[in-house]
Amino acid sequence: MSAVTTMKQNGGIRNIWLTFATITLCMCLATGNAWANDDGNRWFQIKTSLFGDKSILSGEEVLGLESPARAMDAAIVPIAIDSKIEQTPDHYIKSLYLVIDNNPSPVAAVFHFPGKHSWETLSTRVRINAYTDLRAIAELSDGKLYMVNNYVKASGGCSAPSLKDPAAAAAQLGKIKFRLPEEYSHGDLVATQLLIKHPNNSGLQFDQVSRFYIPADFIRTIEVTYNGEEVFTADTDISISEDPSIRFGFTPEETGVLEVHVKDSKGRSFSHSIDLTENSKG
Repeated sequence: MSAVTTMKQNGGIRNIWLTFATITLCMCLATGNAWANDDGNRWFQIKTSLFGDKSILSGEEVLGLESPARAMDAAIVPIAIDSKIEQTPDHYIKSLYLVIDNNPSPVAAVFHFPGKHSWETLSTRVRINAYTDLRAIAELSDGKLYMVNNYVKASGGCSAPSLKDPAAAAAQLGKIKFRLPEEYSHGDLVATQLLIKHPNNSGLQFDQVSRFYIPADFIRTIEVTYNGEEVFTADTDISISEDPSIRFGFTPEETGVLEVHVKDSKGRSFSHSIDLTENSKG
């Protein structure tokens, strides 16, 4: 039995990168970013942990990846992933992996799709700790893997302090909002933004008052449903920026309820829902 198979049986794919993240986080604190220069070897370790010896094909015909060549702010780096294939219940992107090679926790997020709701673009904001390859890897419903990658010049994003007052941030913790177009019709692909108020502390940020590192406190899982049916789920980690924002598309076929359930690393749960009607204002 392979190591990857064993890890899946002991708690799912999330445990693979959480274990990997724990090891590399300790390496980061102990040795700084010396390991970040060995890009090829690090990607090989990440790939092996996630996919074992499965082949990854060029994803240029499957995915598009947009990211800045040099980030203005390493703690809030915008990225967008486009699907270039027509997704149907028989042929769709089952899982989408977002990997940042040289981050202490390299697997920023894994999105899972049921195949019922097609999507064209998915975007979010990430932290980048050092110059790195940023990768989007699609696992299709037939099991094949496809990858695209960009090189991003940014550093210090994982240890960058929050710009918000801690008390104000605590008061807004867990507040969630959906943003939708002012007008849309059922059957249309509706561009939607999910906004979550959460510090997403990485564990690498330093409190200048207490002189201690701020404990990691981040969103672990996100589940979005429409009328009780899954739109997507996501396993996320410390590489997602403060106050996570996710833009996605889905097709409401009828009047219903768009709902999100969020859990974080402290065991807290947050939920939010809205009723969608024809030409609703979200």
